[in-house]
Amino acid sequence: MPTFANPVLPGSHPDPSICRVGEDFYLVTSSFTYYPGLPLFHSRDLVDWRPLGHVVHRPSQVSLTGLGVSDGLWAATIRHHEGTFYVVVTLARGRQGSTTFLYTASDPAGPWSDPVTLEAEGIDPSLFFDDDGRCWFTACRDAARPEVTGPGELWMRELDLESLALTGPTHILWHGALRGAWVEAPHVYKRDGVYHLIGAEGGTEHHHAVTAARADAVTGPYTTDPRSPLLTHRHRGAAEPIHNVGHVDLVDTPAGETWAVALGVRPVEGTHTLGREVFLVPVEWTPRGPVFAPDTGRVRLTERLPAGAAAPPHRDTPVRDHFDGAALGPEWNSLRGPVDDLVSPRPGEGGLTVRLSPEPLTSKATPAFVARRQQHLRLSAACRIRFAAGAPTQEAGLAVFKEHDRHATLALTADASGTPHVVLTALENGVATRLAALAVTGSEVVLAVDSDESGYTFRVEDGTWSVLGSIERSFFSTERAGGFVGVYIGLYGTGNGEADAGEAQVRWFEYSPRQAGHREADQP
Repeated sequence: MPTFANPVLPGSHPDPSICRVGEDFYLVTSSFTYYPGLPLFHSRDLVDWRPLGHVVHRPSQVSLTGLGVSDGLWAATIRHHEGTFYVVVTLARGRQGSTTFLYTASDPAGPWSDPVTLEAEGIDPSLFFDDDGRCWFTACRDAARPEVTGPGELWMRELDLESLALTGPTHILWHGALRGAWVEAPHVYKRDGVYHLIGAEGGTEHHHAVTAARADAVTGPYTTDPRSPLLTHRHRGAAEPIHNVGHVDLVDTPAGETWAVALGVRPVEGTHTLGREVFLVPVEWTPRGPVFAPDTGRVRLTERLPAGAAAPPHRDTPVRDHFDGAALGPEWNSLRGPVDDLVSPRPGEGGLTVRLSPEPLTSKATPAFVARRQQHLRLSAACRIRFAAGAPTQEAGLAVFKEHDRHATLALTADASGTPHVVLTALENGVATRLAALAVTGSEVVLAVDSDESGYTFRVEDGTWSVLGSIERSFFSTERAGGFVGVYIGLYGTGNGEADAGEAQVRWFEYSPRQAGHREADQP
């Protein structure tokens, strides 16, 4: 039986939402304070996903300045109705829902509209278009009477498609199946005249679970599906390769199958660094409702292909970016806003100019930093960089980034005498520790980091290769660092408060997945 490998979107792609238009599938995930925001992907078979663009691609669409890395744009839902694509999303501040935005587009590749602010509280908004064309908005929020119902509730109002405003009364739909647990991630589906409300409970960590309720009318009352939880790995042991399964969205294929996209993580010895990834799970509809993974009851690393799908292409190949296009590729992100004035490719000439910003990576503004998700546990990332620092405060190089207060840098800088050095620094809870320093002969070197099950090893090539040091993998894990994002690896430059601190030239950046037991030899 032909199979594919889960996850279908590796690396930090949390809270997936999906819709289908004809033969085409579209998927959006959370982006938090990374910019451009809300990455959007396209597929014809649910397995091979290609980046299509971003919903948030202009500063006028959102302000992320001042927000922590794990705040920002949370848990969007994408839907299509009569030629228009709709995306609703929460802007979170201080790890709480702040504002709900609605974006629209006639072409999912963009441009997307400036946002409409909806009169909605809570997080995890969703839309449901009923057979009569009416649109219903759902979200989750604190329960009015938590001592009676539990801490959270799912609620609904109608969305007027002319004014793009919520209208009519608020309907309280459901307080979840697991008393004492917050219920979130609501999506409504209609099957054979019955409305099915799918939610998530137990938090987004080990006890994450998919639960459900059903009703004969869209506004309820909803009755808990007694089979809940319908999908979870909370009961499985440490050897299970996928944990924290939940936050699903369902889609029907042209062949008549139903599949779910779900988030999950792949821990190693109890911790994970890649973040929450997108897994594809078969679903079977029965008179009792949806059955997830009907053959096994679990999300698997190897799953059968959807009907009509071909085996996806192999993508675990090295990619070297020479930055010879007019703009950075869709895999690259900055923090909280565009960095076009700080980080810019040189079309035709090749290479990337990084103008040192006064903002360090610890800043909640927009530093001179561009990075891509780490999508493989075993990898080598490297860059060839030229930079002549005028002071020890000036630095440019590679960053392994988890949060603004937890990351590591391998940077070209200078000591007090002006001698060029490469310095390895780790920042934990805002406290920086210099782990190693190496004097180099010139202003151009290759900086590299290798990742595997044990940790991250940092190297520099200045005629010959030297290892500066290693940091254990769990240092960058969500279990140790907290937050909602996985590791990003990229390029940065800062004057640490100094303006006009010069610029660095990056000739290339390479991202190379590696097989188990493989170590790089002479060059990344």
